[in-house]
Amino acid sequence: MNFGVDNVRAAIVAIDLHRGHLDMSVATMPATQEIADQVVAANRSLFDWARTQAIPVIHLVTQYRDAEEIRLNAFWRTRAEDPNNPRKNVLKHNIIGMPGGEIMPGLLDTTRDWIVDTKKRYNCFVATDLELLLKSHGINTLIITGVNTNSCILSTVTAACSMDYAVIVPSDCVNTMDQPALHDAALLCIRTAFGFVMTSTEVMDLPELQGESL
Repeated sequence: MNFGVDNVRAAIVAIDLHRGHLDMSVATMPATQEIADQVVAANRSLFDWARTQAIPVIHLVTQYRDAEEIRLNAFWRTRAEDPNNPRKNVLKHNIIGMPGGEIMPGLLDTTRDWIVDTKKRYNCFVATDLELLLKSHGINTLIITGVNTNSCILSTVTAACSMDYAVIVPSDCVNTMDQPALHDAALLCIRTAFGFVMTSTEVMDLPELQGESL
């Protein structure tokens, strides 16, 4: 398949697969249990495969020093003031030290994976060293997974496309705490203008990703 790059060198960028969204016992901005179970299972399968192909897994985790770092975002401040909004707890979300900042069990291989835990905005390239990590390892193709499809996934995909990375989004490895229609709309936007959307099974069957040596 033509991804528009010569000699595909891929990495998985796994966004916010943490307890703050996916563990109902501690989540401050939770998805549903059904979505959490599905997303965790699909990502675990993809990560296990990627490690056998020497494709690195990079975990992006949102964490804030305090609520003031969150309140700096004008729109987020309005969400916190709306008791009927799904993001009403945004000012209490993933402050450093809270259990929500922990990656979901079974997804992190501490001996092989990389963690970027300074994410503070939807776009994973803002105020993190993700770009340095990718460039230092010659990565030109990003397999982007995680939550939420219509915010962090979409924002990071659009940024990555503008930075000239090839982007692949496994549709079963992303989802949202918001309405299903927004998940579908985000995938439609991505496949129309920013990257390739396919299932994780289709990703794992791509000949361009077999037997990488990074």
